[in-house]
Amino acid sequence: MTTSTDQAVLFEVSQGVATITLNRPEAMNTINAELSSGLMAALREVRARDDVRVAILTGNGRSFCAGADLRARAGGPGASSGVAGLFPTDDAVGFQQFDPKKPIIGAINGFCLGGGFEMALACDILIASEAAQFGLPEITLGFFPLAGAPVRLPRSIPRALANDMLFTGERIDAATARSYGIVSRVVPPDQLMTTARAMAEKIAGYAPLAVRAMHELVRRQGNMPLPEAERLAATMRWAIGQTEDAKEGPRAFAEKRTPVFKGE
Repeated sequence: MTTSTDQAVLFEVSQGVATITLNRPEAMNTINAELSSGLMAALREVRARDDVRVAILTGNGRSFCAGADLRARAGGPGASSGVAGLFPTDDAVGFQQFDPKKPIIGAINGFCLGGGFEMALACDILIASEAAQFGLPEITLGFFPLAGAPVRLPRSIPRALANDMLFTGERIDAATARSYGIVSRVVPPDQLMTTARAMAEKIAGYAPLAVRAMHELVRRQGNMPLPEAERLAATMRWAIGQTEDAKEGPRAFAEKRTPVFKGE
């Protein structure tokens, strides 16, 4: 992908880490057709490239993503396609359904609202700037969230807290989001990307097949009965145990050196 600064989504790769930046700062990174298309292209590239082991998703400017571009929803370009949209004939999926096969770290730098919050909920790890705000204002506008929040949020945090956000449309700050369990870390604004980068590089340095297997296990087991989930975990753990990287880790530990993982 190109990293041209006039694109709605920027993409760059360094040291096994892809950085995906939503880049409509003048519009609070609201979601329009171009941004949606660019995000999906970036996620497909993360999945396809062997040199990418983990990705960071963030926003340019003072907003991570303030939700859908309401001008499009009101009837401009990109407006809803109606009932036909419920029965697509292609195999395209949105960001909330797409599996990149690798961990995505959401670095929430500001307003994270509506579809932007749903985008964040699709990430595997969330860290937030102290300036971040989270909310689902759709109910105040006459509709409700489309991209997974009514399903994902009650499965991620206590139902009472999820319902509070869904039914009132009120915003919460970063500290509250951490107390709810939505984000794992809250840092000063000037440390957000440094923290996200350090976390991503640490994960990128681990055995890539082990990281990918755990990523798949975490995503798949959520709705499984416990015995089936444990069976899946045991099977995947055995498979990873057969890799060269699984031998290299203990060997490097015994030899008191840094392991060299090759994804084999």
